[in-house]
Amino acid sequence: MHLVAAIVYIVLSLIIALLGTDRKFGFWGYFFCSLLLSPAIGLIVLFASDKKKSNPVTESGKTTANS
Repeated sequence: MHLVAAIVYIVLSLIIALLGTDRKFGFWGYFFCSLLLSPAIGLIVLFASDKKKSNPVTESGKTTANS
């Protein structure tokens, strides 16, 4: 019974981490947040965070200046 609960806990943490791959803290940040605190707290942090800003790249490989 305890083993099943531990596996469910880790799987939920992994799902939250996968949802957070394009967010501010990335996969590992959300995984450890969910694992150390709880998947419920990890989900709240996930929804409260911003998405990563994309950095447009030109054909030459240099980023465009938007200042």
